[in-house]
Amino acid sequence: MSSTAPILLNSQIIGRAHYAARALLDRELRRTGITFHQSMALNAAAGEGGTADTGRIVELMTSTLKIDEATARDTVSELLAAELFEPLEALEARPDRGPCVALTEAGRTEQSRLAAVAVEFAPRVYGEIPAEDLAVAGRVLTEVIARANAVYAETADRY
Repeated sequence: MSSTAPILLNSQIIGRAHYAARALLDRELRRTGITFHQSMALNAAAGEGGTADTGRIVELMTSTLKIDEATARDTVSELLAAELFEPLEALEARPDRGPCVALTEAGRTEQSRLAAVAVEFAPRVYGEIPAEDLAVAGRVLTEVIARANAVYAETADRY
């Protein structure tokens, strides 16, 4: 009598799931010339309503992607140069925020198109998984993220 051992959640399984899903986005990014970091900055701006403080975009990118601030700022500069972001005039910027950028029409179009790719594939990736299982996985992965972020912050000076 053979029994199959349960698959336990670990970093390898999480990583493999991430890269399998990310490959769908990466293929689309290669077609457009947009980098992964640029797509994340476009999403950050869209998540802020299309207009965002540059510092907020940098904060979202560094905390989520674990990249350095210079890389995140370079990404914002690349999107400005590509005219997917536009700087807001000083009069439009709120006094409680630093320099702000806004998605251009081309930036909105690109961000919407890339978001549509995720929407297109989501039912095929997650569709037949029971809602209860997805809820448990969501709670567990949210806790893993929080714990990993805490360890990352605790050990920042060591590495």
